Amino acid sequence: MSNTDQKITIIPFTTELKDAIKILNYEWLERYFRIEPKDERVLSNPQEEIIDKGGLIFYAQYNQAIVGTVSLLKIDDGLFELTKMAVTDSVQGLGVGALLLHHIDSITFENNIKKLILYSNRTLLPALHLYRKFGFKEVDLEPGIYDRADIKMEKEIG
Repeated sequence: MSNTDQKITIIPFTTELKDAIKILNYEWLERYFRIEPKDERVLSNPQEEIIDKGGLIFYAQYNQAIVGTVSLLKIDDGLFELTKMAVTDSVQGLGVGALLLHHIDSITFENNIKKLILYSNRTLLPALHLYRKFGFKEVDLEPGIYDRADIKMEKEIG
């Protein structure tokens, strides 16, 4: 981060912040891909689709604004999908994505998370580099998860 007293903090989901996940992800999806029906459903109902199903949502806050988000969608006991990660353009380069992933690393044990998976696209080179830096490795991609996904990665915890 540049010469500033401001810091980025990671905060958990609250109902007051429920729209932020949709706003941030729509900004990203509309720029690079398109919004798929699954995206619309999850992003319009994060409480029901993520939190109530045992998942977690976190936000990055900078200068009192929500500038990034990441979610953990529970697949089954111990297995979660790292999903709906987005950082707004105005703070690209400040390390927001890395801070979100550091936070995910710090909460895996207390949430009994044994493995993380994620779906991405090979054109997103900075994101793939970041995921690899945090220990994700490419695995076989099953079809039909997201139209835009052409790579699946996973990370064993512990």
